[in-house]
Amino acid sequence: MIRFVLSFFGAIFTVVTLGIVAAAVGIGGIFWMYTRDLPSHESLAQYKPPTISRIYSGEGHLIDEFAQERRLFVPADEIPPLVKEAFISAEDKNFYTHKGYDLRSIAAAGVEAIKSRGKSVRGASTITQQVMKNFLLSGDRKIERKIKEIILASRIEETLSKEQILELYLNEIFLGQNSYGVAAAAQTYFNKTLGELAPHEAAMLASMPQAPSEYHPVRAKERLLQRRNYVLREMRENGYIDSATYDHEVAEPLRSVQNGDFEGFRTALPPRSYFTDEIRRQLSESSQLRADIGRQLGRDFGEGEFFTGGFSVRGTIDEELQKVAEQALRRELEGYDRSSGVWRGTGETIEAAKLKSEDDWRAALAAVSVPRDIVLDGQWYPAVVLQVTDKAARIGIENVDEDKDGHWIEAKDVTWARKKKKDGTLSSKAKVPGDLVDTGDVVLVRAITDKEGKFVRWSLRQVSEVQGGFMAMDVNTGRVIAMQGGFSYQASVFNRATQAMRQPGSSFKPFVYAAALDSGFSPATIVIDAPIEINTPQGVWRPRNSSNKYYGPTPLRTGIEQSRNLMTIRLAQEVGMEVVAGYAERFGVYDNMGPFLANSLGSEETTLYRMVAAYGMFANGGERVVPTLVDRVQDRYGNTIYRHDRRTCVDCDSAALPLGRAPRIESNRERVMDAITAYQLTSMMKGVVERGTAAGTVNLPVPTAGKTGTTNDARDVWFVGFTSNVVAGCYIGYDQPRPLGRGAYGSSMCGPVFQEFMTEAVKKFGGGPFEVPPGGHFIKIDRYTGSPLPDDASGPYVVAEYFRDGQDIMFGLAYDGGFGMGSNLPLFEEVVESGRQVQTSTGQTVVVGPKANFGTVSSGGLY
Repeated sequence: MIRFVLSFFGAIFTVVTLGIVAAAVGIGGIFWMYTRDLPSHESLAQYKPPTISRIYSGEGHLIDEFAQERRLFVPADEIPPLVKEAFISAEDKNFYTHKGYDLRSIAAAGVEAIKSRGKSVRGASTITQQVMKNFLLSGDRKIERKIKEIILASRIEETLSKEQILELYLNEIFLGQNSYGVAAAAQTYFNKTLGELAPHEAAMLASMPQAPSEYHPVRAKERLLQRRNYVLREMRENGYIDSATYDHEVAEPLRSVQNGDFEGFRTALPPRSYFTDEIRRQLSESSQLRADIGRQLGRDFGEGEFFTGGFSVRGTIDEELQKVAEQALRRELEGYDRSSGVWRGTGETIEAAKLKSEDDWRAALAAVSVPRDIVLDGQWYPAVVLQVTDKAARIGIENVDEDKDGHWIEAKDVTWARKKKKDGTLSSKAKVPGDLVDTGDVVLVRAITDKEGKFVRWSLRQVSEVQGGFMAMDVNTGRVIAMQGGFSYQASVFNRATQAMRQPGSSFKPFVYAAALDSGFSPATIVIDAPIEINTPQGVWRPRNSSNKYYGPTPLRTGIEQSRNLMTIRLAQEVGMEVVAGYAERFGVYDNMGPFLANSLGSEETTLYRMVAAYGMFANGGERVVPTLVDRVQDRYGNTIYRHDRRTCVDCDSAALPLGRAPRIESNRERVMDAITAYQLTSMMKGVVERGTAAGTVNLPVPTAGKTGTTNDARDVWFVGFTSNVVAGCYIGYDQPRPLGRGAYGSSMCGPVFQEFMTEAVKKFGGGPFEVPPGGHFIKIDRYTGSPLPDDASGPYVVAEYFRDGQDIMFGLAYDGGFGMGSNLPLFEEVVESGRQVQTSTGQTVVVGPKANFGTVSSGGLY
């Protein structure tokens, strides 16, 4: 009997043992099979989550941010315990005690699944397992993924500490509203930092990981409230908050940015602008800035890294002057647009059914894509026409409360315009608002106020059809302090300051004169101003002056002050277009300029960005300056990976530097033109402002130089000018070039933009006399004839010109470019080769003269 009992229990023991062994082998086999192709968990130790790159102004204010995933990375030791405790209570209360997986939770989930016959399948993943799923595995709900999850979770627990795992989880997890990580979510939902969150707010965030889209704070407010209160109960049961705190927090209403309880974080940021978008473009696309950063990092740098790398970019923008630039350009564009008397509106409408309820039309208006970034004599608001009467139109205005009598557009506000019909024709001049707008039309409006600032009425506005660009830069550092690429960024993101290729017209002429002055000519050199006819493959080219008059022998100074085209062509012919092209390329106006004679009048296209930078080199005495929108770029750890200012401070660290004396700064800048040439040219361009083509519109309290530019038929108008500290430029024209009409000139349209901006810039940056370089002397001359005058001569015809020491000045010698002079000019003349010996700025004697022939002369003809 005993033997039988022993045999029976022995058999049972054997079966059990074999079963255990078989189970162990089976489980081991399963684990071995699933561990063969598992991703490396060790890479998480070096993981750098995608984070937001931010752009700051020169004053350090946050002005924009870019990201693929909106995430603000926060180290574990900077995440408040309250936030950690809320997520642990909601997702994994045994987080600090388990080894990566929780067998009790897995068992409980299994029992629940069996009882519900698979209808209720709740997750049993620990925070560690969720990290594995989010980082290394897919999100499919399969047993294979669960096994892999457990294996990796147990491994990562041996590699990383609990705090490191929690850091990964809280920074990576998606919490809805395009927010990744707890810091970004706190900003998105409450516009708060993590340290400012109350327990009920931390609990709300901890409610999100389960299903962010199903716990929306507006659409699923009640469901989210229930989940939030559950998390608070768990926090109380886990000992993270006491009963009194729980009772207080659970009674708090569910508040959020989305529900209108807090201002959104974006309201603290200015609207995206041409400036910040240009920084994004230069950091993302092929540019010198991107190449410089790539060299610093030792790898390629581009859009992907910028949008995920968490970079801090310190921009050069001056926020106050940027607003002035925007207003100045918009004012001129709108003034021209309204003078044309054409009403185009926005082209957007809202269906009549949505106009009956205020809630409905406000929701519909909010969804319409119209610019909301326009400020000109006050904010411009989107509005919808709710009713049209015989004499007025009632409007509903975004973000403006309804008045008891309603908001109205009056008849006297529309008499300036004619409506542009769908076929392109114009209606008769409007007498009442109904002639321009219909019910349901979306329009832009602004408030008209009196001199005391009191509201008078609402006025219809529209985005200008004519466009333009403006840019201002420090002449010594290249820091771009203001940039406006059009009327409104939200209406058109195309940056006309950096991307638009336009003909600079006469604003190019200073480069012709620079080449001449460096080649031995002087401001007193006489050039013939007389008609020219040139045979070209495209036909006979007959350039003319803007005035359609000819003035005979004239000094160089007068030629640039009065923007004489025929003098410029003759001068370019004398110097040689290859020489002129070389100067334009050296200054960065063009990469490869065609040596065509018409290009001396600015017929080849370039950008405002390049022109302003080139003029900056005139202003600083002829040294190269590279324009930049970025002062410094730092990585996510605060390391500087790019700095624009490469100047060296010679004695900044010297203890012997006397008190009150500024340290010496060495610029190490390349010289692109002779300093005397730069001063001579600047002096001549001062004449443009004082008595030349810009004299009527530019009048600053400090010495100012510049040049106007107007192309054929006034398709583009320009003014680029500078003081001793700041250079600024403007161009205006249609995006699809067409004539601007009679009276459109660089002086009349761009001059006022420059004047308005520089009036404020001078208050901030000052300005003084342009520095006179050594190596020269002043001689008074007659600015009409070029003849030398006694030292005591005075009068409006007298000007003191700066000449190089030792230069052989041949007063009275006239140059005609080989075209013929005065009454001896033949009816028709082809370009002929000629040459002349001149002394250059370096003291050498060289032969310069025309390099152009039939095949290199364009049929341009700009003025």
